Amino acid sequence: MNVQQKSAPALRRQVLPTELGPCMVRIQEGSRGPSGASGTPEVYIHGAAGSWTTFQALLSGAPAQDRVLIDLPGWGESTKGARFEEFSIEAMALAVAGVLNALGYRRWNLVGHSMGGFLALHMAAAWPEQTASIAAISATTFGVSEASRTPLRGLRGFAAFTGMLLAMRSMAVLGPAGTALVRTIAATPLMRPLMSPFFADTAAVPPAVFRELGDDARPASFSAATRAAAHYDFGQWRGILCPVLAIRGDSDVFTPESDLARLAVMVPHTRLATIPRCGHFAHVEQPDQVLRLLDELWSR
Repeated sequence: MNVQQKSAPALRRQVLPTELGPCMVRIQEGSRGPSGASGTPEVYIHGAAGSWTTFQALLSGAPAQDRVLIDLPGWGESTKGARFEEFSIEAMALAVAGVLNALGYRRWNLVGHSMGGFLALHMAAAWPEQTASIAAISATTFGVSEASRTPLRGLRGFAAFTGMLLAMRSMAVLGPAGTALVRTIAATPLMRPLMSPFFADTAAVPPAVFRELGDDARPASFSAATRAAAHYDFGQWRGILCPVLAIRGDSDVFTPESDLARLAVMVPHTRLATIPRCGHFAHVEQPDQVLRLLDELWSR
């Protein structure tokens, strides 16, 4: 999703193989030069309805350490050859870790949005020594997992997500025609009211954002990701050792306060932050506040 941003260092593109298919990666070199094994990059992991472009508003200015932006297999420019039948939270996290190891990194700061926040938390549990910190922006965790497992029950507490889930599953059955239909709708005025659950004030969101959200929609990938989340063992997160910053917008219907409270009980070294005047995309609606919270996290 394209949003206005200040000038930033160029992004170097690279395709790397993973068990789930080829993965397009973009690296923004830090001001200290190539990090490699000696540095701790900022790694950005998008959600199930996005791509690396979701984070563009956070990329202004030259970073001290490298920034790594990944199109997960099945999304963005990593759709060719994606193996949906092998999708799981564990497999997706292993793909991200494999990409980072291939690039020469041995530790990382993870910034994940929505499903990306879910993946970041799993990575911290699976690779506790390598994960230096996590910033989970509107991580879709406990409630979404339950709604994915029992959609009819999800209608009560997670009506917006359940409606999106059922729509995406329907579009996935249609194959390429379903993806084309979503993109067609995204180019019409109908997209703004359809996306109202995601944002606190859709009138303030540029039309291009909605069009590009439609371009990033991958019904088959979304459906595979929700199946993977449905039966995840959250007990693994008790092994997380690093600091965790869990962010949500005050109008976020996909990440309720109860989910963050439950996370804080499971992972005691979790700091919670609610950002006013935004929904599920705090880094799009209030990027300056998100950047301030990230700077505080990394400075510690």
